[in-house]
Amino acid sequence: MGAQQVRERFTELYGAAPEGVWAAPGRVNLIGEHTDYNDGFVMPFALPHQVTAAVSRRTDGLLRLHSADIEGEVVELALDGVSPGSDDGWTAYPAGVVWALREAGHPVTGADVHLASTVPTGAGLSSSAALEVVVALALDDLFGLDLPRWKLARLCQRAENVYVGAPTGIMDQTASACCEEGHALFLDTRDLSQRQIPFDLAAEGLRLLVVDTQVKHAHSGGEYGKRRAGCEKGAALLGVDALRDVAYDDLEAALERLGDEDEVRRLVRHIVTENRRVERVVELLTSGDVRAIGPVLTEGHASLRDDFRISCPELDLAVDTALAAGALGARMTGGGFGGSAIALAEASAVDTLTKAVEEAFAAAGYTAPRVFEAVPSPGARRLG
Repeated sequence: MGAQQVRERFTELYGAAPEGVWAAPGRVNLIGEHTDYNDGFVMPFALPHQVTAAVSRRTDGLLRLHSADIEGEVVELALDGVSPGSDDGWTAYPAGVVWALREAGHPVTGADVHLASTVPTGAGLSSSAALEVVVALALDDLFGLDLPRWKLARLCQRAENVYVGAPTGIMDQTASACCEEGHALFLDTRDLSQRQIPFDLAAEGLRLLVVDTQVKHAHSGGEYGKRRAGCEKGAALLGVDALRDVAYDDLEAALERLGDEDEVRRLVRHIVTENRRVERVVELLTSGDVRAIGPVLTEGHASLRDDFRISCPELDLAVDTALAAGALGARMTGGGFGGSAIALAEASAVDTLTKAVEEAFAAAGYTAPRVFEAVPSPGARRLG
């Protein structure tokens, strides 16, 4: 749904034109999975798929919310009653953003909001972060808060962690808020320093495909939280603030110190090696050797599958089939337990690769996957 359609639907719902229309994208994480809540490195880029929001201010303490993608009437919430645990539906994401802004002392007095999304939900492409960021950016503009993008991302993360109850890291919201067209974002999640790394695949004759397995996942489920708790346990046992502080060259010694803590050892090994993979990809892209990142992506999948253990049969099939069909590299992306895989391929191989994955899923009796090209796109912005 385009900006004009969202504007028109807002007018139908609320009886007046919106004060503005904003958009925030979903993201694909090129490399750096589950490192963000370990103070590590990540490298996402924004998708053309986005959440669009038409918004107007209110001054009466009411938040009115409507989504084009979810059946139902306008949901009306009194801001004085908006608090963690008060809402477990889709409205918890935008309501949580308003709560986080107000809790931080920003004078948000209410809003009318209409949303429409083209980001696939449950696909590991950060549909929830895009929803949070678009609402935060709109309210920042309308209420003249003038918050830097990294701070908006922080507030959105707080909304998801505390209000929604999903223990996610900072990557998704920062990617949606800060990515630039034609670039991947090298983000240090400890100090939030950023570097925009050129990532123009078309100029190299390459494509990055997303394979949405259609297997839905939910970050608020227990498995994600278990991995995070295990990483925190590993850091505590090793006497460091976060696993980011375990140097790659010291990994073997660190694993020996963990003794028979087999599960923690696996988690630590993934985080430390994954941080190094992000650094390798940055080095390769900076030197212009784009094709050479393929094997690094594939290494990342093996680590997520075998050490972090968050893959699933559909993701493994997508990756293995893509590689057999000529992909330069492939891996699962996102939180895991479903969602999407990515495959780096020559432009000339896209049709063959897509067909191979679709046929493999059909032969296995799986739901047909959705395969599309991921083009590095702009971050959150006002549309009008």
